[in-house]
Amino acid sequence: MSGVRIASLVPSATEIVAALGHAESIVARSHECDWPPGAAAAPACTRARIDASRPSGAIHEEVGKLLAAALSLYDLDTDILRAARPTHIVTQDQCDVCAVGLGEVRAAAAEFLEAPVEIVSLAPMRLDDIWEDIARVGNALAVDAAPVCDGLRARLGAISERARGLPPKRVVTVEWTDPPMSAGNWVPELVAAAGGIDALGAAGANAPVVDVAQVQAADPDAIVLMPCGYDLPRTEDDGRALLANAAWAGLRAARAGAVYATDGNAFFNRPGPRLVESAEILAEILHPAHFDFGHQGTGWARLET
Repeated sequence: MSGVRIASLVPSATEIVAALGHAESIVARSHECDWPPGAAAAPACTRARIDASRPSGAIHEEVGKLLAAALSLYDLDTDILRAARPTHIVTQDQCDVCAVGLGEVRAAAAEFLEAPVEIVSLAPMRLDDIWEDIARVGNALAVDAAPVCDGLRARLGAISERARGLPPKRVVTVEWTDPPMSAGNWVPELVAAAGGIDALGAAGANAPVVDVAQVQAADPDAIVLMPCGYDLPRTEDDGRALLANAAWAGLRAARAGAVYATDGNAFFNRPGPRLVESAEILAEILHPAHFDFGHQGTGWARLET
Protein backbone atom coordinates (compact mmCIF):
# COMPACT_ATOMS: atom_id res chain seq x y z
CA MET A 1 0.00 0.00 0.00
CA SER A 2 1.89 3.04 -1.27
CA GLY A 3 1.66 6.47 0.26
CA VAL A 4 0.90 5.22 3.76
CA ARG A 5 1.87 7.64 6.52
CA ILE A 6 1.15 6.43 10.05
CA ALA A 7 0.89 8.29 13.34
CA SER A 8 1.17 5.70 16.11
CA LEU A 9 -0.02 7.05 19.45
CA VAL A 10 0.62 4.03 21.67
CA PRO A 11 3.70 1.76 21.90
CA SER A 12 1.80 -1.46 21.22
CA ALA A 13 0.48 0.04 17.98
CA THR A 14 4.01 0.89 16.88
CA GLU A 15 5.08 -2.69 17.50
CA ILE A 16 2.07 -4.04 15.62
CA VAL A 17 2.70 -1.74 12.67
CA ALA A 18 6.36 -2.81 12.60
CA ALA A 19 5.43 -6.52 12.76
CA LEU A 20 3.22 -5.94 9.72
CA GLY A 21 6.17 -4.53 7.79
CA HIS A 22 5.32 -0.83 7.97
CA ALA A 23 7.85 0.50 10.49
CA GLU A 24 9.24 2.92 7.91
CA SER A 25 5.74 4.32 7.33
CA ILE A 26 5.55 5.74 10.86
CA VAL A 27 5.84 9.53 10.56
CA ALA A 28 4.79 10.45 14.12
CA ARG A 29 4.70 8.53 17.38
CA SER A 30 3.94 8.76 21.07
CA HIS A 31 6.73 9.78 23.43
CA GLU A 32 6.73 6.21 24.80
CA CYS A 33 7.20 4.42 21.47
CA ASP A 34 10.70 2.95 21.74
CA TRP A 35 10.49 -0.43 20.00
CA PRO A 36 11.57 -1.77 17.60
CA PRO A 37 15.01 -0.12 17.42
CA GLY A 38 14.66 2.92 15.21
CA ALA A 39 11.11 3.71 16.29
CA ALA A 40 12.30 6.87 18.01
CA ALA A 41 13.42 8.29 14.66
CA ALA A 42 9.91 9.63 14.06
CA PRO A 43 9.00 12.80 15.95
CA ALA A 44 7.04 12.41 19.18
CA CYS A 45 3.67 14.15 19.09
CA THR A 46 2.60 13.38 22.68
CA ARG A 47 3.99 14.12 26.12
CA ALA A 48 2.97 13.14 29.63
CA ARG A 49 1.58 15.60 32.15
CA ILE A 50 2.77 13.46 35.05
CA ASP A 51 6.35 13.12 36.23
CA ALA A 52 6.98 9.38 36.02
CA SER A 53 10.06 9.64 38.23
CA ARG A 54 7.91 10.37 41.29
CA PRO A 55 7.06 7.60 43.79
CA SER A 56 4.35 5.17 42.71
CA GLY A 57 1.91 6.34 45.37
CA ALA A 58 2.25 9.96 44.27
CA ILE A 59 1.75 8.99 40.62
CA HIS A 60 -1.39 7.04 41.52
CA GLU A 61 -2.78 10.01 43.45
CA GLU A 62 -2.09 12.47 40.63
CA VAL A 63 -3.61 10.14 38.03
CA GLY A 64 -6.73 9.86 40.15
CA LYS A 65 -7.04 13.65 40.42
CA LEU A 66 -6.68 14.17 36.67
CA LEU A 67 -9.19 11.46 35.82
CA ALA A 68 -11.66 12.74 38.41
CA ALA A 69 -11.43 16.17 36.78
CA ALA A 70 -11.97 14.56 33.34
CA LEU A 71 -8.53 15.79 32.25
CA SER A 72 -6.16 13.96 29.95
CA LEU A 73 -2.90 12.56 31.28
CA TYR A 74 -1.20 13.50 28.02
CA ASP A 75 -0.77 16.47 25.71
CA LEU A 76 -1.09 16.03 21.95
CA ASP A 77 1.20 18.26 19.89
CA THR A 78 -1.07 19.12 17.00
CA ASP A 79 1.67 21.06 15.18
CA ILE A 80 3.81 17.92 14.92
CA LEU A 81 0.78 15.82 14.01
CA ARG A 82 -0.24 18.25 11.25
CA ALA A 83 3.32 18.45 9.87
CA ALA A 84 3.46 14.63 9.74
CA ARG A 85 0.44 14.52 7.39
CA PRO A 86 -0.67 11.02 8.42
CA THR A 87 -3.02 8.96 6.31
CA HIS A 88 -3.62 6.65 9.30
CA ILE A 89 -3.65 7.17 13.06
CA VAL A 90 -3.40 4.09 15.27
CA THR A 91 -4.37 4.69 18.90
CA GLN A 92 -6.29 3.01 21.72
CA ASP A 93 -9.38 3.44 23.88
CA GLN A 94 -8.81 0.52 26.24
CA CYS A 95 -7.24 2.50 29.09
CA ASP A 96 -7.54 6.18 30.03
CA VAL A 97 -4.11 6.02 31.67
CA CYS A 98 -2.22 4.59 28.69
CA ALA A 99 -2.48 7.19 25.91
CA VAL A 100 -4.21 10.27 24.54
CA GLY A 101 -7.98 9.73 24.60
CA LEU A 102 -9.76 8.65 21.44
CA GLY A 103 -12.09 11.65 21.56
CA GLU A 104 -9.16 14.04 21.66
CA VAL A 105 -7.52 12.25 18.73
CA ARG A 106 -10.69 12.46 16.64
CA ALA A 107 -11.15 16.14 17.46
CA ALA A 108 -7.55 16.94 16.56
CA ALA A 109 -7.79 15.04 13.28
CA ALA A 110 -10.95 16.92 12.33
CA GLU A 111 -9.55 20.32 13.26
CA PHE A 112 -5.89 20.19 12.33
CA LEU A 113 -5.48 17.67 9.49
CA GLU A 114 -6.26 18.88 6.01
CA ALA A 115 -6.68 15.49 4.34
CA PRO A 116 -8.98 12.70 5.56
CA VAL A 117 -7.31 10.24 7.91
CA GLU A 118 -8.30 6.72 8.93
CA ILE A 119 -8.27 6.25 12.70
CA VAL A 120 -7.81 2.71 13.99
CA SER A 121 -8.41 2.43 17.73
CA LEU A 122 -7.40 -0.65 19.71
CA ALA A 123 -9.24 -1.83 22.82
CA PRO A 124 -7.99 -5.31 23.76
CA MET A 125 -8.97 -7.04 26.98
CA ARG A 126 -7.82 -10.61 26.23
CA LEU A 127 -5.33 -12.33 23.94
CA ASP A 128 -7.90 -13.05 21.23
CA ASP A 129 -8.70 -9.32 21.13
CA ILE A 130 -5.03 -8.58 20.47
CA TRP A 131 -4.88 -10.97 17.51
CA GLU A 132 -8.04 -9.31 16.20
CA ASP A 133 -6.49 -5.86 16.64
CA ILE A 134 -3.43 -6.94 14.64
CA ALA A 135 -5.77 -8.15 11.90
CA ARG A 136 -7.68 -4.83 11.93
CA VAL A 137 -4.50 -2.80 11.62
CA GLY A 138 -3.43 -5.08 8.80
CA ASN A 139 -6.76 -4.58 7.07
CA ALA A 140 -6.42 -0.80 7.36
CA LEU A 141 -2.93 -0.97 5.85
CA ALA A 142 -3.91 -3.52 3.17
CA VAL A 143 -1.53 -6.09 4.71
CA ASP A 144 -2.33 -9.77 5.28
CA ALA A 145 -1.91 -10.08 9.04
CA ALA A 146 -2.61 -13.83 9.14
CA PRO A 147 1.07 -14.92 9.01
CA VAL A 148 1.92 -12.60 11.92
CA CYS A 149 -1.03 -13.73 14.05
CA ASP A 150 -0.51 -17.40 13.21
CA GLY A 151 3.16 -17.15 14.12
CA LEU A 152 2.42 -15.53 17.48
CA ARG A 153 -0.25 -18.10 18.31
CA ALA A 154 2.09 -20.93 17.34
CA ARG A 155 4.88 -19.65 19.58
CA LEU A 156 2.50 -19.22 22.50
CA GLY A 157 1.02 -22.66 21.86
CA ALA A 158 4.47 -24.21 21.90
CA ILE A 159 5.13 -22.76 25.35
CA SER A 160 1.78 -24.01 26.61
CA GLU A 161 2.43 -27.47 25.20
CA ARG A 162 5.83 -27.70 26.91
CA ALA A 163 4.32 -26.52 30.21
CA ARG A 164 1.51 -29.05 30.06
CA GLY A 165 2.12 -31.79 32.60
CA LEU A 166 4.45 -29.70 34.76
CA PRO A 167 3.24 -28.98 38.31
CA PRO A 168 1.29 -25.70 38.03
CA LYS A 169 2.62 -22.82 40.13
CA ARG A 170 0.28 -20.40 41.89
CA VAL A 171 1.20 -16.84 40.97
CA VAL A 172 0.25 -13.36 42.12
CA THR A 173 1.02 -10.77 39.44
CA VAL A 174 1.42 -7.16 40.59
CA GLU A 175 0.66 -4.45 38.03
CA TRP A 176 1.16 -1.58 40.47
CA THR A 177 2.78 -1.48 43.90
CA ASP A 178 1.29 1.56 45.67
CA PRO A 179 -1.51 0.72 46.06
CA PRO A 180 -0.86 -2.91 45.09
CA MET A 181 -2.92 -4.07 42.11
CA SER A 182 -3.13 -7.53 40.65
CA ALA A 183 -2.73 -7.69 36.87
CA GLY A 184 -5.81 -8.54 34.82
CA ASN A 185 -6.70 -8.42 31.13
CA TRP A 186 -4.49 -10.82 29.15
CA VAL A 187 -1.94 -11.49 31.93
CA PRO A 188 -3.82 -14.44 33.53
CA GLU A 189 -3.87 -16.09 30.10
CA LEU A 190 -0.11 -15.61 29.80
CA VAL A 191 0.33 -17.12 33.27
CA ALA A 192 -1.74 -20.14 32.23
CA ALA A 193 0.27 -20.58 29.02
CA ALA A 194 3.47 -20.57 31.07
CA GLY A 195 2.25 -23.32 33.37
CA GLY A 196 0.87 -21.22 36.18
CA ILE A 197 -2.37 -20.31 37.91
CA ASP A 198 -3.09 -16.62 38.46
CA ALA A 199 -4.29 -16.60 42.06
CA LEU A 200 -5.92 -13.14 42.08
CA GLY A 201 -6.22 -11.74 38.55
CA ALA A 202 -9.10 -12.50 36.20
CA ALA A 203 -8.73 -12.72 32.43
CA GLY A 204 -10.52 -9.93 30.62
CA ALA A 205 -10.98 -7.84 33.79
CA ASN A 206 -9.29 -4.63 34.87
CA ALA A 207 -6.57 -4.69 37.52
CA PRO A 208 -8.09 -4.86 41.01
CA VAL A 209 -6.56 -3.26 44.10
CA VAL A 210 -5.44 -5.98 46.52
CA ASP A 211 -4.02 -5.99 50.03
CA VAL A 212 -1.40 -8.18 51.61
CA ALA A 213 -4.08 -10.20 53.42
CA GLN A 214 -5.53 -11.27 50.06
CA VAL A 215 -2.08 -12.21 48.81
CA GLN A 216 -1.44 -14.18 52.00
CA ALA A 217 -4.76 -16.01 51.61
CA ALA A 218 -3.92 -16.83 47.98
CA ASP A 219 -0.60 -18.30 49.22
CA PRO A 220 1.24 -18.01 45.88
CA ASP A 221 4.35 -19.95 45.00
CA ALA A 222 5.67 -16.85 43.24
CA ILE A 223 5.00 -13.11 43.12
CA VAL A 224 5.78 -11.42 39.80
CA LEU A 225 6.00 -7.63 39.68
CA MET A 226 5.17 -5.94 36.38
CA PRO A 227 4.21 -2.31 37.09
CA CYS A 228 2.75 -0.51 34.09
CA GLY A 229 5.28 1.85 32.54
CA TYR A 230 8.27 0.69 34.63
CA ASP A 231 11.45 -0.84 33.27
CA LEU A 232 13.35 -3.55 35.14
CA PRO A 233 15.53 -1.30 37.37
CA ARG A 234 12.54 0.82 38.41
CA THR A 235 10.52 -2.32 39.15
CA GLU A 236 13.37 -3.69 41.26
CA ASP A 237 13.37 -0.45 43.26
CA ASP A 238 9.61 -0.64 43.81
CA GLY A 239 9.88 -4.31 44.69
CA ARG A 240 12.47 -3.63 47.38
CA ALA A 241 10.23 -0.89 48.80
CA LEU A 242 7.29 -3.32 48.85
CA LEU A 243 9.33 -6.00 50.63
CA ALA A 244 10.43 -3.45 53.23
CA ASN A 245 6.92 -3.94 54.58
CA ALA A 246 7.17 -6.77 57.09
CA ALA A 247 3.80 -8.20 56.04
CA TRP A 248 4.94 -8.60 52.43
CA ALA A 249 8.38 -9.84 53.45
CA GLY A 250 6.70 -12.48 55.60
CA LEU A 251 4.77 -14.06 52.72
CA ARG A 252 5.77 -17.63 51.89
CA ALA A 253 6.91 -16.64 48.38
CA ALA A 254 9.05 -13.81 49.76
CA ARG A 255 10.63 -16.05 52.40
CA ALA A 256 11.40 -18.60 49.68
CA GLY A 257 13.07 -15.96 47.47
CA ALA A 258 10.34 -16.29 44.85
CA VAL A 259 9.60 -12.61 44.24
CA TYR A 260 10.52 -11.47 40.75
CA ALA A 261 10.79 -8.09 39.03
CA THR A 262 10.11 -7.78 35.30
CA ASP A 263 10.26 -5.10 32.64
CA GLY A 264 6.51 -4.54 32.59
CA ASN A 265 6.82 -1.54 30.31
CA ALA A 266 8.50 -3.43 27.47
CA PHE A 267 6.55 -6.65 27.84
CA PHE A 268 3.45 -7.36 29.90
CA ASN A 269 1.71 -4.00 29.53
CA ARG A 270 2.02 -3.68 25.76
CA PRO A 271 -0.78 -5.63 24.07
CA GLY A 272 1.13 -6.52 20.94
CA PRO A 273 3.61 -9.04 19.52
CA ARG A 274 5.96 -9.04 22.53
CA LEU A 275 3.34 -10.61 24.77
CA VAL A 276 4.78 -13.89 23.53
CA GLU A 277 8.11 -12.86 25.07
CA SER A 278 6.13 -12.04 28.22
CA ALA A 279 4.92 -15.65 28.36
CA GLU A 280 8.52 -16.78 27.85
CA ILE A 281 9.57 -14.68 30.85
CA LEU A 282 6.86 -16.24 33.00
CA ALA A 283 7.85 -19.74 31.87
CA GLU A 284 11.48 -19.07 32.80
CA ILE A 285 10.40 -17.80 36.24
CA LEU A 286 7.94 -20.60 37.00
CA HIS A 287 9.75 -23.56 35.45
CA PRO A 288 13.45 -22.69 35.18
CA ALA A 289 14.50 -26.30 34.70
CA HIS A 290 12.39 -26.55 31.55
CA PHE A 291 12.55 -23.09 29.94
CA ASP A 292 15.44 -20.78 29.07
CA PHE A 293 14.76 -18.14 26.44
CA GLY A 294 17.57 -15.87 27.61
CA HIS A 295 15.43 -13.15 29.25
CA GLN A 296 16.92 -13.31 32.74
CA GLY A 297 18.80 -10.12 33.59
CA THR A 298 17.13 -8.07 30.88
CA GLY A 299 13.44 -8.99 31.03
CA TRP A 300 13.33 -10.21 34.62
CA ALA A 301 15.35 -10.66 37.80
CA ARG A 302 14.87 -12.37 41.13
CA LEU A 303 14.55 -9.89 43.98
CA GLU A 304 16.89 -10.37 46.90
CA THR A 305 14.89 -10.38 50.14
